[in-house]
Amino acid sequence: MDSFDNLVDIIARLRSPDGCPWDRAQTHLSVKNNLLEETYEVIETIDARDMDGLCEELGDLLMQVLFHARLAEEDGSFAIDDVVSGISSKLVRRHPHVFGDARAKDAAEVLVKWNAIKAEEGKAGQSILDGIPKAMPALGYAQAVQRRAVHVGFDWENAEDIMDKLVEELGEIKKAADHQQMVREFGDLLFTLANIARRLDVDLEPALRGANERFFNRFSYMEQACRQRGVELASLSLPEQDALWDEAKGALGE
Repeated sequence: MDSFDNLVDIIARLRSPDGCPWDRAQTHLSVKNNLLEETYEVIETIDARDMDGLCEELGDLLMQVLFHARLAEEDGSFAIDDVVSGISSKLVRRHPHVFGDARAKDAAEVLVKWNAIKAEEGKAGQSILDGIPKAMPALGYAQAVQRRAVHVGFDWENAEDIMDKLVEELGEIKKAADHQQMVREFGDLLFTLANIARRLDVDLEPALRGANERFFNRFSYMEQACRQRGVELASLSLPEQDALWDEAKGALGE
């Protein structure tokens, strides 16, 4: 805890009258994007299985948490001790099978009990969808609200039915009367895809990040190959570009 307290003191010093002018000028709003960026950097190191990088990025993320807590302490809202106390109490309260007399035979039962306790803690009349951050990436949010709805049995009977819905949504795009309707139909299509992925236990955010990375790697290979061969990628015909794309897939083993 000495090192944790030391970090708390460092943040306080940065915000003090004789601290850093940049840090002293910041607000919750001005640094909120920093929090998001650091979160994504943590995720990137996890995907890369980079433990050294993960250690460093978790430190950067922790600094963001402490910075926001310091801002709140300065205006009298709360302090880091309140943050730690709050999450500690919540973890104990939502794990009665560990800290109490309740029993849970597996992870699935733990999740059911967790959600039941969370619902009891909520306000009367509150939607089960409340509490899911709307600032989440849209695909992740779609899967999150779908998972919540499943808790009350609102779900397709099988994945095949959702596949049929996907075909239906594709047809709606073809029949769209104008651009505004097409935008709506594309949204419905993506929402349906998110539902299929949920049923198949596929997390769309890392799945799409993987697809993005493969595209980046293959396209970069194409550019490098063209430079080595003294040709312009833009000057190649589409069949030639497709052939180079296939070459990249083979060379990269993707």
